[in-house]
Amino acid sequence: MGNADTKLNFRKAVIQLTTKTQPVEANDEAFWSQFWSDSVTCIQDVFTLIPALEIRALREENPSNLATLCYKAVEKIVQATETSCRSYKDQQIVLNCVRLLSRILPYIFEDPDWRGFFWSTLPGQTEDAAEAEGSLPLAQSLISALCDLLFCPEFTVTSSKKSGPDNPEDLQSIDSCEYIWEAGVGFAHSPAHNAQHDYHRTEILKLLLTCFSESMYLPPVAEAHAQPNQWIAYFTSTENRHALPLFTSLLNITASYDPVGYGVPYNHLMFTDSREPLVEVSLQVLCVTLEHELNRELAPADGTIVTAGTPMDPDANCDSGGSDNLFVNYMSRVHREEDFLFILKGITRLLNNPLMQTYLPGSCKRVQFHQELLVLFWKMCDINKKFMFYVLKSSDVLDVLVPILYYLNDARADQSRVGLMHIGVFILLLLSGERNFGVRLNKPYTVRVPMDIPVFTGAHADLLIIVFHKIITSGHQRLQPLFDCLMTIIVNVSPYLKTLSMVASTKLLHLLEAFSTPWFLYASPTNHHLVFFLLEVFNNIIQYQFDGNSSLVYTIIRKRNVFHQLANLPTDHSAIAKALSKRGKKFSPQSTPDTPPEPQTMEGALPATEAEPGTLKATLAAYPGVDNMTERRPPQTPGSSPTHEAAAEKPTLKELAGSGDVNNDKPKADSVAEVHEEQKGKSEKHSPPGSPTSSIASGASDKAVARMQRSSSVGSSGGSWVPSPEWVHTWKQKLPLQTIMRLLQVLVPQVEKICIDKGLTDESEILKFLQHGTLVGLLPVPHPILIRKYQPNSGTTMWFRTYMWGVIYLRNVDPPIWYDTDVKLFEIQRV
Repeated sequence: MGNADTKLNFRKAVIQLTTKTQPVEANDEAFWSQFWSDSVTCIQDVFTLIPALEIRALREENPSNLATLCYKAVEKIVQATETSCRSYKDQQIVLNCVRLLSRILPYIFEDPDWRGFFWSTLPGQTEDAAEAEGSLPLAQSLISALCDLLFCPEFTVTSSKKSGPDNPEDLQSIDSCEYIWEAGVGFAHSPAHNAQHDYHRTEILKLLLTCFSESMYLPPVAEAHAQPNQWIAYFTSTENRHALPLFTSLLNITASYDPVGYGVPYNHLMFTDSREPLVEVSLQVLCVTLEHELNRELAPADGTIVTAGTPMDPDANCDSGGSDNLFVNYMSRVHREEDFLFILKGITRLLNNPLMQTYLPGSCKRVQFHQELLVLFWKMCDINKKFMFYVLKSSDVLDVLVPILYYLNDARADQSRVGLMHIGVFILLLLSGERNFGVRLNKPYTVRVPMDIPVFTGAHADLLIIVFHKIITSGHQRLQPLFDCLMTIIVNVSPYLKTLSMVASTKLLHLLEAFSTPWFLYASPTNHHLVFFLLEVFNNIIQYQFDGNSSLVYTIIRKRNVFHQLANLPTDHSAIAKALSKRGKKFSPQSTPDTPPEPQTMEGALPATEAEPGTLKATLAAYPGVDNMTERRPPQTPGSSPTHEAAAEKPTLKELAGSGDVNNDKPKADSVAEVHEEQKGKSEKHSPPGSPTSSIASGASDKAVARMQRSSSVGSSGGSWVPSPEWVHTWKQKLPLQTIMRLLQVLVPQVEKICIDKGLTDESEILKFLQHGTLVGLLPVPHPILIRKYQPNSGTTMWFRTYMWGVIYLRNVDPPIWYDTDVKLFEIQRV
């Protein structure tokens, strides 16, 4: 009954505030204390008892009362830090004020006229107080007080000193580095776990996250984000004396978390885990604070310049200038191997948690913040190159690769999870730019993860190729912008793949078989780019890893007609017209309306629908830059370097295929449907095309070559694409077919002869023959290895900001902090 009376009194106070016609004086303590003196049991009650409609009405009709409410709530929090928040009553007042501000702040941010309120001088401030506080804006007072409270003995941390209730530690002079929440980076002591402290930290961090969320109410265009987020800038600046212990606390609490614990089955159903919500909000705070690097020079959206400094120099992170953002600065300076191991083990433990298999269904706790973990991993690799090199130094990188491939495969058909697909591919693209990543992929894949992919025996490279093939053949239309990245990753690792399985080899040839059909090549001005990528993959393996790849060589021989048809591709008007008309007669396009390229969106933000156009411009218009780095890493002696103009460009198409039939040399024309690819425009220099999009259909059958559909008109002008003989000739003459044709010229007669002489019908005997074969001295001079490296740019910075805030929006549903507010950064559609 008492609890009901408390809620009733709180609700009456809210009604009084919203219905008063005259401003309430700030010194009317009896009135204002109603909002925090009574113990409202939880934050959910605050959200229920203060409806959104009434907050907006208060903002519009009685703004002075709203301003005073915010001021008084901040004042109470500041006062609690001055008294060290020693009593239970003080702690309850703080928690109620924190909950109140968490409820109100989003409605402050959604009105542009109110956003500067917290950065103005305090209303009703006395001269003495102004002088004592240096006339700090309300926002700075709030941030400073909240950071103090995160290291408040007996409220958020366990006191290390024997100070009784009459002699509390002074929060203004406390050394917070002694109270870091968990052992790990920069701190060796592991404090005793206290569930109440975890809950208090979580509530304060959620308010900080709400403060930082002003970015959510700005449109997704670069101009709107030209100025840094003031809340984050202050929180991560030298003015925050707790910046270092906060950074290490957030990082350590995340990396040390083990949701399984001692492994007692169903323990998560019997006991409440106070640590998981804290880890989740800590991850989110880390991700958004590391995203705002104020001093870093980024490439513009066209990707024509690289980042400041020497990206490949690990010591570039420790320049004397550093970053204005202390969190970024601290992250860049982590260097001890034991710290790297602690962080990496923590991230991989949590990433692999949903993949765990047990004999007892549901017996292990599953965490759901893998998206935040992927963003944190990305940012660590981007900010601290020493960390990325450490990850690539051993096979531990595979503990990151496997869960990423699992999430990519799992999300490929779900349009609401397109953001997860992007972050996973971005990470693999970044890692693939380093030689060690390709080398590590040769480790045998033995730990079977539950995925709906063909059974195979092979290495992690096979798993990567098979999953990528699955994404391309059975994903959805909004994944089209990722296909150039998928192929770039395979090209980057191909020179180091020692032994591809028959399954993976078949998948690669299957893609080429589909992409090299004349009607597909003629359907778009950029479809031929993907053929160049695949040919480069085959050339790299033949030239540098021939000895161990008999399965791929065998598959190339079996599918040799594909290469012959590609070399003899007709270029005259009549042949082009015949190919296109044959496609039109045999396959009628599915009814897909002509639409502009679909924008990217946050995972789950849009259930299979378009986001607002600005999101696309902020993300794909500046797709991750890929720079051509010519590197010599030859297992054999390289010679002169042929021109690889076309290989430097990115593919812009989608293949929708089943699993090809290696026993059928000739592609079946009647199993190929239409493909068309729409292109918004070509970018310059090493920047990839703007937003490649095309339709996707699921794989047909094991014997199908490809199934594709035409989705929209092509070309930057929006008109129909009309291929010309001159255009076909310009790229056909550059097809890098010499190495493959020489291989076929040498090996096909040998294989035919041995089959006839020995009457071989078993492919295993042919494979054995190819394993002992050699092409030394018979192939063209090996070409230099081309590695395409990721280059940060303003477009990807905007994408990560949008994606991360979209994830935070969706993950924070209890309470629903931002639900039903006027978010501008992305569009929310409810089902």
